[in-house]
Amino acid sequence: METKQQKSKESLLKSHQGIKKGLVSGTIIATILAVTPYLFTIYESVPATKVWNTFLFTYDSKNWEDANLVMWIFSSKAIPLLLLLIWFFTNRHWWFHALLVPIIMYVYQIFRLFSDDQNYDEFQLIYMLPVMAIIIPSIYLIRARMFNRINEANKSLEELEEELKLSPKNFWGKLKDYF
Repeated sequence: METKQQKSKESLLKSHQGIKKGLVSGTIIATILAVTPYLFTIYESVPATKVWNTFLFTYDSKNWEDANLVMWIFSSKAIPLLLLLIWFFTNRHWWFHALLVPIIMYVYQIFRLFSDDQNYDEFQLIYMLPVMAIIIPSIYLIRARMFNRINEANKSLEELEEELKLSPKNFWGKLKDYF
């Protein structure tokens, strides 16, 4: 009898810990989403000079001639990237891998923004091709498989999508799935 009570207490304690973790991560995500309009306007605190000195670093905008402009472009790329990453790691639908395409495009644009100032070698968009070669066919194959199942069975699209949804995982669990 004691072991059943201990097991029920342990399972109750684990469920409370899971609820707490979900509440904490949900609060963090909601806070980030609420703060994004303010993060977008952070470029206004950057001076309109070629060299921007802070206590952490010094930024020299060689090609752009204006650090404020560079930070405005950076924030216009980084905020959508942040929102896409949140969407990617919290999405449970079968098509969430398609979000990698705009994520990679924003990362490429940010890299190009700063590589122009640092005189790196030309970074080509061709480096995105291997990722696209994996993502686009896999999404198409999943979609084709879904429609084959629809034609074979009497299930609706919503029922099949519910069947293909991924179980909720934490951030590190989803990250481990990719690497």
